[in-house]
Amino acid sequence: MIVYEATKQQFQKDNDNDDIEDVILRSFESATGRIVAAAEMNAWKNSLGAMSRVLRDEEIPNDIGVAIELHIPQTSKRIDITLTGLDASGKQNVVLVELKQWAEASATSKDAIVKTLLGRKIRETVHPSYQAWSYASLLEGFNEAVYSGGIQVHACAYLHNYTPDDVIDGPHYQAYISKAPLFMKGRDELARMRAFIKQHIAKGDEKSVLHELMASPIRPSKALADSLVKLLKKQAEFVLIDDQKEIHENCMAAAAGASTERPKVVIIEGGPGTGKSVVALNLLVNLTSRGLVGKYVSKNSAPRQVYESKLTGALPRSHFSQLFTGSGSFMESPTSAFDFLVVDEAHRLTEKSDLYGQKGDNQIKELINAANCTIFFIDEDQRVTLKDIGNREAIRAFAKTRGAEVEEYVLTSQFRCSGSDGYLAWLDNALQVRETANRHLDTEEYEFKVFDTPQAMHAAIQSKNGNNKARVVAGYCWPWNSKKRASDDDIVIGEHYRRQWNLEEDEKRWIIAQNSVEQVGCIHTCQGLEVDYIGVIIGPDLIIRGGNVVTVPEQRDKNDRSVYGYKKLMKAEPEKIRQLLDLIIKNTYRTLMTRGMKGCYLYCTDEETAQYFRERLLVRKPDTSARSRALLA
Repeated sequence: MIVYEATKQQFQKDNDNDDIEDVILRSFESATGRIVAAAEMNAWKNSLGAMSRVLRDEEIPNDIGVAIELHIPQTSKRIDITLTGLDASGKQNVVLVELKQWAEASATSKDAIVKTLLGRKIRETVHPSYQAWSYASLLEGFNEAVYSGGIQVHACAYLHNYTPDDVIDGPHYQAYISKAPLFMKGRDELARMRAFIKQHIAKGDEKSVLHELMASPIRPSKALADSLVKLLKKQAEFVLIDDQKEIHENCMAAAAGASTERPKVVIIEGGPGTGKSVVALNLLVNLTSRGLVGKYVSKNSAPRQVYESKLTGALPRSHFSQLFTGSGSFMESPTSAFDFLVVDEAHRLTEKSDLYGQKGDNQIKELINAANCTIFFIDEDQRVTLKDIGNREAIRAFAKTRGAEVEEYVLTSQFRCSGSDGYLAWLDNALQVRETANRHLDTEEYEFKVFDTPQAMHAAIQSKNGNNKARVVAGYCWPWNSKKRASDDDIVIGEHYRRQWNLEEDEKRWIIAQNSVEQVGCIHTCQGLEVDYIGVIIGPDLIIRGGNVVTVPEQRDKNDRSVYGYKKLMKAEPEKIRQLLDLIIKNTYRTLMTRGMKGCYLYCTDEETAQYFRERLLVRKPDTSARSRALLA
């Protein structure tokens, strides 16, 4: 979809007549059904006027193509300006321009992230050059006319109100500026941008290149698919074992046989460590390698960032980033926009989307509608916020509404927690999630220790971090002071334990970042991920009294979004919300305490709680009897 298309000559006439924003407004509202805010209209007017001045150069032909708000298929992304034409040798070229009205910004230590004024607040957002490059990368990976070599794509960003300051154009962002040049305010910048356009577009095309670009089939390039397969084969942790392989093949067959007329939904249930994410990543890679268009989807960004990094072996953002997306990206997706969607951690799906939870209808419904085959990986015991709605019953109901065939499977093989189903059963019993026969835990089956002090527990975890696979996590009972003042401590227990929450600069890759064992993670940075050894601090939101597990939501930090708004909800349905809060807090600690494949080290801020867990450990003492000594001799 294109909101506006014209030749350069017509585009400039519309600008000169001072009605370009009205032309775009009518087209946009007709195409999308969305009302455009006044601020967005002003942005169009100002930025398009600036773009018109750039094109007011006699050496830029009047008959080149100009498109505004070109929609990239299979995404919710729109390219601000697309210019089309031929270079000096007659090759078809496209120049993508990302427009920004920013006047200032500040740098961050994060990859491709800046801070600027958005929506009346200073917010983090991606660097304009990264944004432009990512759109070009998307076309290079999925648009047949581009990756076959028929059309070449070039990208840039234009900040027409921004004076160069060595911040937005500083060394930290040069990797992306080199891929998508950044042009700013000033005569020299204007000349540089015109030269960039003329380098790639020397002759007009009367919009023919634009039409070829939009008509081209959308499917993954062989180069992209082959690269993914090679990367997957290098990672031993992604090898499929036992029922993982069986379910993977069933899902491959389901996706291959699905269509708009015969949609399919697959529900895969599995507890901690059964390999849900391993199967999900294999499906993403192998379905893509068969030429199908799809994405790996998760509500929480931590799994996406970590698995992309593990798959590619590179922390900077890669060409494969477009294959990973959030669950709120499908509000405007047409029916069957994708061949498949692989939805990991589906229990974390929510009803509404966007930062404020106000947009969209229902994420489950949107995901099923957006693909011919939607594959959900779910563990209902990992619901950890009031807004989580993902469950099998809801998925079945929306699948029925779509007319989709439903297949259901259960992953049972346990690869986390030393392969011990007994540990999970014991933990369910201890947390009183459900009653099991496993009252005591044999610590020879799974290494579980309760420590007297948090500093001793943290030191023990640090000693296990030789391969960077040991971390400390905690319940969200302490404020994140260091987010505002980097020197402040967050988790303060007694006189000797002072630590910070996971560093903001690590983004959601905290669990694999170097030196992050020094910080403390939370549910949002570790759910869906694993390490060898996990240290868990149980805060005052879960205590034991008289042998009973008591949850205390009031002890959660006031900024914890997991239980945000519960007091208001309690007024309407006190008993229901009380039970839900109890479940969420128990599920949170169950999830934290099952992140370690080899062991879990525990510290409880409440002594009665610590003693409760100690009494449920079966610690075998060495046999020092005379008979044993004789046998050993």
